[in-house]
Amino acid sequence: MKVTVEVDCTPEEARRFLGLPDVSKANDVYVESVAKAMQGAGSLDQLQSFAKQVAPMGEIGLKLFQNFMEQGGLGAMTGTSSKKSKD
Repeated sequence: MKVTVEVDCTPEEARRFLGLPDVSKANDVYVESVAKAMQGAGSLDQLQSFAKQVAPMGEIGLKLFQNFMEQGGLGAMTGTSSKKSKD
């Protein structure tokens, strides 16, 4: 038997329902500091250097995140998951 539930809510309502913390203030501070730092960069090399310092685990972290998102998107598009379901 398959049951599908559709919930129509805003991201804010979903965050509250799931009990996730509100990190909007921290995000605003982070975005502001990144924007200020990028304004001070005078060349492409400085921007690349800054991006490597800001990203968690540098380029490796970005690649891991990219792979994670690609696998999740692939599973969502094909309707498959990594877990085997029992009938």
